[in-house]
Amino acid sequence: MTVPVIAGVGTAHPPSADQQELWERFFSRHYSGATRALAERIFANSGVTRRQAAVSPLIEDVSDWPTERRMRRYQVEALPLGKEAVGRALTSAGLDAGDVGLFVVCSCTGYATPGLDILLARDLGMSPTTQRMFVGHMGCYAALPGLGAASDFVVSRGRPALLLCAELTSLHLQPSSARVDTQQIVSHALFSDAAVAAVIVPDGRGYAVREVTSVTDTSTADHMTWDVTDTGFRMGLSPKVPQVLSTHVRGLVEDLLARHGAMVSGVDGWAVHPGGPRILNVVERELELPPTGLAASRATLDEHGNCSSPTVLLILDRLLRAAPSPRRVVMLAFGPGLTLYAVLLERHV
Repeated sequence: MTVPVIAGVGTAHPPSADQQELWERFFSRHYSGATRALAERIFANSGVTRRQAAVSPLIEDVSDWPTERRMRRYQVEALPLGKEAVGRALTSAGLDAGDVGLFVVCSCTGYATPGLDILLARDLGMSPTTQRMFVGHMGCYAALPGLGAASDFVVSRGRPALLLCAELTSLHLQPSSARVDTQQIVSHALFSDAAVAAVIVPDGRGYAVREVTSVTDTSTADHMTWDVTDTGFRMGLSPKVPQVLSTHVRGLVEDLLARHGAMVSGVDGWAVHPGGPRILNVVERELELPPTGLAASRATLDEHGNCSSPTVLLILDRLLRAAPSPRRVVMLAFGPGLTLYAVLLERHV
């Protein structure tokens, strides 16, 4: 049976800014009164030191822009970022754009038709017969069902597939308010921009995608939302999210590993989406991981913030560039639903 293998990963980032500088030069004036004091504490405890923004509030304030203007800017900024990430991934895998049989694009921060999938396929020289799939509004876990769809295509068609996750959360800065809105403050303190691409090939060298699995707790559907408003997309993020994850994450991971004759102790690489420090703490506790188990996830949060769907791929890229690289990797990501996705990867030579 054909084995789908991640043969190359490519990343792209817009300009970086220091978290403290963002607070002092912009967000400290974005809030007032008691809200300002709360926001300062949240920023300080975010686990983020630096993050990236295609549209930096230090240069231009988009908080009062209408959604239409934000969507037009999305197309301008996302296209070159996506092109850079895809180019690096294809080079890493030793393939040309014309080799791609399926192009999967994940994004929840911008929409346009023709979309990134069509424009990038055109600009990069993909074949007119390349199939495309756009995954929208799944949020932070979208990379993993995207990886699943790409892997299924590779197995069934025996041709390479390409996955791109591109998010510009900086375009969804919300208007300032004197009202205490902890969910918006957390969103402003954590989120960042990035594009990451991965090439999946049949039976190559890299990391085999052994299984993609998920669980959704629809009783908590209101805990995480991403609403389209007249001033961009607005995040809703309940403080109960870590509690829901604690209920489901161990069973999800143990069942996945058991189907492949493995246990948590046999995993030497963890790529866990850092929705925030509390999320990582819950996963570490529930899986009884050693203090170094989520080092790559914490380092990614520290250097890049929460980039939504590309983040788990950023962590994977960090793990794969480590020396020595891990033999077995579990990827975990979480989002609206509440939904938990898990992927098992194993080194394939």
